[in-house]
Amino acid sequence: MTMNGEAVLENVRRYRTIASLYRQTAAFRPHQRWSLLEQAEEWENRAVVELEGYFAARNAASERAAPRPAYHAPRWEMAAAA
Repeated sequence: MTMNGEAVLENVRRYRTIASLYRQTAAFRPHQRWSLLEQAEEWENRAVVELEGYFAARNAASERAAPRPAYHAPRWEMAAAA
């Protein structure tokens, strides 16, 4: 499945907005605070999973498209050797 970067960022923005709302609600409902904060953490974790999945897929696709050689000498090492 191809993931659009803009769609992923929109999902992450939504997930973090929902988490923020849970944290705000927790501030005003002390009896439900821990439950609300746990739910906020779950939404934050969803955002992280979404980002990690996107970047893992993007990195895997770029490695399949153009594999890098096993060793790249930094420019300063090549200049020092000359």
